[in-house]
Amino acid sequence: MSTISHQTHTLAPGAEDRVDLLLIDDDPTDILMVEKMLADNGLDIRITVAADLTTARRRLTRRTQCILVDLSTPGIDRLEGLRHVLSMSGAAAVVVLTGLDDAHLGVRAVAAGAEDYLVKQEVDGPLLARAIRYSIERKRAEETERRLVEARILGRENARLERGLLPVPLIDDPSLRHHTRYRPGRRRALLGGDFYDTVQTEGGAVHLMIGDVCGHGPDEAALGVQLRMAWRTLVLAGHTGEQLLGTLDSVLGHERRSEEIFTTLCMITIAPSRRTARMHLAGHPAPLLFRDRPGDGPSVAALPEYAHGPALGLVPGAEWPTTEIDLGESWGLMLYTDGLIEGRVGDGSARLGTEGLVRLARAARAKGAAGRSLIDELVTEVERLNGDSLTDDLAVLLLSRQVAAA
Repeated sequence: MSTISHQTHTLAPGAEDRVDLLLIDDDPTDILMVEKMLADNGLDIRITVAADLTTARRRLTRRTQCILVDLSTPGIDRLEGLRHVLSMSGAAAVVVLTGLDDAHLGVRAVAAGAEDYLVKQEVDGPLLARAIRYSIERKRAEETERRLVEARILGRENARLERGLLPVPLIDDPSLRHHTRYRPGRRRALLGGDFYDTVQTEGGAVHLMIGDVCGHGPDEAALGVQLRMAWRTLVLAGHTGEQLLGTLDSVLGHERRSEEIFTTLCMITIAPSRRTARMHLAGHPAPLLFRDRPGDGPSVAALPEYAHGPALGLVPGAEWPTTEIDLGESWGLMLYTDGLIEGRVGDGSARLGTEGLVRLARAARAKGAAGRSLIDELVTEVERLNGDSLTDDLAVLLLSRQVAAA
């Protein structure tokens, strides 16, 4: 390997401190010529020499910014050889420096992906140095544009996928307001293991559910989607309460990849009168109930969790008792996953918990927050207390009913 390093203080503004160049050429005279031209023309450069493609593959690294290749090097059959170089180049720019003075070949080389085509007999030091600098910058610009295009395409595909996987509430009651917030814990993930749904069935009852598959990977996300779809199908088929949970427990047992996977779940059925509801808890945090009573003002409390059963997937033949809830005329029910209450508070030694969430909700309601703004304010405050964004999956579902005074 031949290496030179020449420091200069006349680099153009914005030029890199050092350029890592891979030179593919087997002619010692031409190699010395390239080294001398670049050393004399203001480039702080490190040149790695490879006499053939096999050696070039070994000596190409992630630090390589530019590949300078002679198409007459043994084993490089002009355009076919150039395509091999391009295929292995990765983020490095490729510049052809060859003794082949063929304008047609030059056009085809650039069309194939080379950043430039230079003829040895016509090139001098300044021209070669500029060509290398400009090729590196063009390659960077092309890579940036490519990533932007890929990000836009991925964003559009994710939006389509999200519309297909996240539920659209099936509600036909103008007195009800439905708001949700969903965010997976994994970076750049579309879905996490949390899931939720809301369905109004024939007769007027409204069923809402939120669940959390243990774990944070794509398998858990897929299982969450399967359980949500199974829940919706069962509800629309007329199944409710403990029978429905038992069936979901069986679905989980068949679909999970490991017997250690379990799912917590909260399920509420609101009566057609909208004044009462039935709740089932399967190892899940208790929802919050917001009530507005004339003369008393707004109140916030966690629903009782003394009547609960185990998470799905833990206990064969488990039972899940029913809790009856008195809602009143105007109310709000907020279901959430434990990602909202497991953030740290204070010096980081304690978790927020349900009681802490109730305090935050009371403060937000006192300031007039409601609906989507209530959810956003709670999530923002929980993150602030945690000192950073929450890392767990998070889902919040708020269903509310406001009856205008006569």
